Amino acid sequence: MNSPEELRAYLDRPLAIGQKEIQNRMVLAPMAGLGHIAFRQLVTEFGGFGLLFTGMCSAKAVPTENPAVSPVFTWRPEELNHTVCQIFGEDPDSMAAAARRIEAEGFFGVDLNFGCSVAAICKRGCGAALLKSPGLAAEIVSAVRQAVSCPVMVKYRTGWKNDPEFAARMGQAFERAGADALTFHPRVAPDRRSRAPQWDIIGKVKEAVSIPVFGNGNLFLAEDGVKMVEMTGCQGLSVGRMAVARPWMFAQWTRGFEPAPGIYHTTAIRMTELLSLHHEDNLAVKMFKKFAPYFCANFKFSQSILKQLMKADSMDQLRENIDRLLKDPPETLRIPNIHLFI
Repeated sequence: MNSPEELRAYLDRPLAIGQKEIQNRMVLAPMAGLGHIAFRQLVTEFGGFGLLFTGMCSAKAVPTENPAVSPVFTWRPEELNHTVCQIFGEDPDSMAAAARRIEAEGFFGVDLNFGCSVAAICKRGCGAALLKSPGLAAEIVSAVRQAVSCPVMVKYRTGWKNDPEFAARMGQAFERAGADALTFHPRVAPDRRSRAPQWDIIGKVKEAVSIPVFGNGNLFLAEDGVKMVEMTGCQGLSVGRMAVARPWMFAQWTRGFEPAPGIYHTTAIRMTELLSLHHEDNLAVKMFKKFAPYFCANFKFSQSILKQLMKADSMDQLRENIDRLLKDPPETLRIPNIHLFI
């Protein structure tokens, strides 16, 4: 594989995940606070993806959560067949109970978060903290596998120290416990995103298991996708914050979509419309401001544009700022300003 055209042909091949199949191997990465209903709808309008993932849902809350009021555990009925619900928790029973609710609602599958390294999550023994307790992590996967028949996916990191063999062993443990696919982010948990991901470890995980492995980490341009597949042999690509920066990148990589200069203005406005459709004004403003750093990272003067854009207390003010700052397309960067990829 040497070109974006060959990558497109590869990504457009079907892939079995458990008892189901996806038609496209480029998927949205599970992300806390960013993979919400409005953003998923925005990505859907561009198309070109194989799977979408919800934001991070608390397993203890999911069984009784009300989708009508929850900002996280909510969805459009038409997206269920291509959306995976992401959950976090430290207890096998509560994770299994959450998975049963997720399957009953009709989601494509359930994703177990063993990768989030945010302190507030890890202090609760959840997310990447579970990689310190490999037995418990595998037990959670097993409990969820026994609870549901839909695909069970796991996202995880290298661990808490740079040990590629540990990452491979964890992949094997998750497969034995019943996972149908892995999303692997090759960074150690303490680093968050401060150092470059070690893509070669994705290859070690892929070689260690027989289930699909989605490679994740620093996929900025199509040539990065070519390199990751060539280097690791991974069966698919998982894109997170770069997809927030450029929601059309799935269509760009897998359908040959060519964005026009005005796409930044129209996309930002559409994001405000979708947020207002699904949420009250105050929450919509907060969610747009979480989206904004990644989106503004596209621009040469990203910090200045972001600072001006964020001076808003309502969605109407945000739209006014977007018109003022983006209607005449600002100069863009080939690779976004990763300093804003917080």
